[in-house]
Amino acid sequence: MTRTVRRFAGAFVAVAVGIVLVTAATLLFASGRPQVPDRLAATGVVVRSMDASAPADSFPPAVPWSSDAATALAGRLAAIPGVAAAVPDRTFYMQAIVDGRPYAADGRRQDAREGHGWASAQLGGLRLTAGTAPRGPGEVVVDRALGLPPGDRVTLLTAAGPTSYTVSGTVDSPGFHVTDEVAAALAPGVDTIGVMLRPGADRMAVAAAARAVSGAGARVLTGDDRGVLEPRDDARMRWIGMQVLTAVAALSGFVTVFVVASTFAFAVAQRRREFGLLRAVGATPRQIRRTVQGEALAVGAAGSVVGMLVGTAAATPLGWALVDAGFEPATFRVRLVAWPFVVALTAGPVVALAGAWSAARRAARVRPLEALREAAVEQRPMGWARWVTGLLLVAAGAALGVGTATSGSAQHSATFALYSMMALVSGVTVLAPAVVGPVVRLLRSPLPSRGGAIGMLVRGSALTAARRTASTAAPVLLTVSFAVLVSGMVRTSTGAYAAGRSARVDAGWVVAPDRAPGLSDATVAAVPGAAILPTTVFVPPAEGGDGRALRTAFGVDPAAFAAVNRRLEVVSGSLAELRGDDTVVLTVSAAASASATGSGAIAGTGSAGASGAAGPSVGAVPSVGAGPSGGAVPSGGVPSDGAVPSVGAVPSGGAVPSGGVPSVGVPSTSGGIGSSGSTGTSGDAGPSGGTATSASARSPGSTVTSGSAGPSGRAGPTGGAGAASGGAGQRGVPGVYPVMFADGTVVTLRVVAVITDASVPGDMVLPRAVVRAHDPSALTSAVFVRDRVEVPAGSGALVIDVGTWAAEQDSAEDRLVWMFTVLLIAVSAGYGAIAVANTLLMAAAGRAADVRAVRLAGATRRQVLRLVTAESALVVLIGAVLGGAVALGALLSIRAGLAEQVGAPVELVVPWTVVGGVVGLCLLLAVAASAVPTLRTLRSGPVQEPL
Repeated sequence: MTRTVRRFAGAFVAVAVGIVLVTAATLLFASGRPQVPDRLAATGVVVRSMDASAPADSFPPAVPWSSDAATALAGRLAAIPGVAAAVPDRTFYMQAIVDGRPYAADGRRQDAREGHGWASAQLGGLRLTAGTAPRGPGEVVVDRALGLPPGDRVTLLTAAGPTSYTVSGTVDSPGFHVTDEVAAALAPGVDTIGVMLRPGADRMAVAAAARAVSGAGARVLTGDDRGVLEPRDDARMRWIGMQVLTAVAALSGFVTVFVVASTFAFAVAQRRREFGLLRAVGATPRQIRRTVQGEALAVGAAGSVVGMLVGTAAATPLGWALVDAGFEPATFRVRLVAWPFVVALTAGPVVALAGAWSAARRAARVRPLEALREAAVEQRPMGWARWVTGLLLVAAGAALGVGTATSGSAQHSATFALYSMMALVSGVTVLAPAVVGPVVRLLRSPLPSRGGAIGMLVRGSALTAARRTASTAAPVLLTVSFAVLVSGMVRTSTGAYAAGRSARVDAGWVVAPDRAPGLSDATVAAVPGAAILPTTVFVPPAEGGDGRALRTAFGVDPAAFAAVNRRLEVVSGSLAELRGDDTVVLTVSAAASASATGSGAIAGTGSAGASGAAGPSVGAVPSVGAGPSGGAVPSGGVPSDGAVPSVGAVPSGGAVPSGGVPSVGVPSTSGGIGSSGSTGTSGDAGPSGGTATSASARSPGSTVTSGSAGPSGRAGPTGGAGAASGGAGQRGVPGVYPVMFADGTVVTLRVVAVITDASVPGDMVLPRAVVRAHDPSALTSAVFVRDRVEVPAGSGALVIDVGTWAAEQDSAEDRLVWMFTVLLIAVSAGYGAIAVANTLLMAAAGRAADVRAVRLAGATRRQVLRLVTAESALVVLIGAVLGGAVALGALLSIRAGLAEQVGAPVELVVPWTVVGGVVGLCLLLAVAASAVPTLRTLRSGPVQEPL
């Protein structure tokens, strides 16, 4: 009985630990539903404008209503019976300046850097704790946590710059409240209207009436459905936490199967004579298979119960840790629901049976004559089915590696790399018995011939018991390969993207935000350079789409923008024409999408005349009007600390146009200026440029054509020379482009140029003044300057060199990704340590007779200990070599893919400290697990029972 418990103790611990993690992860996952924002907690009904159409964005903003449209809709909602008030909720950027710097005590809370009109205070049930409501444009109600009593002066940073206010009152809530007139000026667009109910009013009846009043362009939300209105930073953070929990649960299940499989494979190898004896007395293969499966089921069931109880107790402190680490918002709370417990109780037996499946089949194939064998030499370490399975897995891993190297997407590349590693690890583990021999011979140098009998015994043991050696090395292989791949992938990609951003910028210094989400107009005006002002706009959807499509735009000064953007390539038209309030420059993709939707007038064929003049007119006179349904993106939307907002746009593909946190594990890859994660820059050519006849002749600001220039060899000011293939004024390219801005107004713009997609990390470029006119709370992401400059005190800005700026753009993202990486490596290493210790303990218990035989042959106790520790070290070394080889292949594929994405050589970075720590942990536990039981055996003397 004691031997049976000892034999399966490792499998039980592995299952229990796995279920602990699965239970905790699923409980936290179930608790991660969106929370109703505190500022809307007192509302009975909320009317929200429709979300933008953005398939690539998991958190699309709402399409804005104009101020007039929102006011009119609020009036109709207020007239519904049972409604006490309908309040348009205006949101904009506002942050206190304390001790000369932006106040960042609540840096992880987006609402701590948001301002609202005082009328919105009733939507959250706020009550003044001191003072009065704001009555004039210079008064503000602040959070009591700031420690400012009524009557004190406070400097608040807005998109315009630092402004002095008088504190009129305080509330127990983050953020700021100004007069409704000031709020309307700072946030003319509206996307949310809160409806306050009278006492006793029927909420569902009011909601039904609100749907009828609002029409198809709005959503009416009640109860928990209001959780979709949580701040986008909280939603993104919650999404990141869900990815972490999903990965931990998946990794736990995957590694648990490996550990259980390794344990049962080793146990079956040790019990061949026992199974042979059972066969000799009449047991059928099916009975033997059921015996092993029954043992696995018992281990899995016991591990499930224990793991579920411990996991439930651990969920709450783990939830706190996720909040502290930034993987969950501050509003996160753990809730107990039923389905995680069902998953936990089911997963244990299933995982244990899956791990023991191969071992049970192998046990059923033991023949009765095995009971008569005295030698424990394995007769056939590899069968044909194992060969086929292993080779197919290796081939699949190699194919996925090729996909990693050739993928043009950072997300796809990371996914392919992970799947490639999993397939290769599985394949190499299956083929390990056949690989052990060559690897042992390759590693002769660590065990040279001069090692004498000890070295000979170590090599002989590994070669004659290849299956046992492979089973013991499998968890080390998994642990090392995972640690090398994940840590190397994170560090390599981080360095690659930083180098790519730095290389694209033709500037020496960068004025960047300091403890603020962006730069104000006052800071931009104080420093000479190229400033990038991002915003979110909305355009008619693609064919078959609903609502309006999300687009990212950048407000720039054309000449300054061209001077710092090395990646800028003008396909058609001229940046010099980007002036006034009715012009736009589109990327090739945006132009193609607009042409496909028929959203604007399409220009003519674009054939150049004999003189090489431009094609037909590229635009029409714009018309301006209020959007029919509109709704405002919270123009002061504030992404995570240190990032620059784009007034709502947060794509999920990794690159965040104006700041915010990209997807977990995929840094920004965009090549143009404007995003917080990548800034492409320019060459020396002026904005108007000349004629270029091929791709190799392109220069920033010049007109690029696919054909030859006309006889005069000069391009017209707004068109392409020769037979151009794309651009403003050509077939398939819109001449006019209707755009809805953040204030809810629709403006029809003239397309004056088309640039390559790599030129900017967005969709279009606008004059800076146009962006500011329609988005009063948009913040500048960065200002690029040639020489170091001084910034005004209290402006929320600092000056850093380009290299530092490039490295710090994804610093918040990199921190989360690295913490995530360390967490996954810790889970993997913990399982590997359990598996190594368990298999070696089992091996030591089963080889007591071998130890006594070596002692009888004349070996001293020290020599015996050297023998068992050398065997353990060899097993760890074999696993580390195989795991490192698997991970290295995947990393080389990742490096090739990154080089293709960033357009520059990429250095392969492997954090040897992490890898060394993982290998050292496995080696330490392996030596301890083999030496301790050997010492117990040696104490009993060399002869205890007949051999």
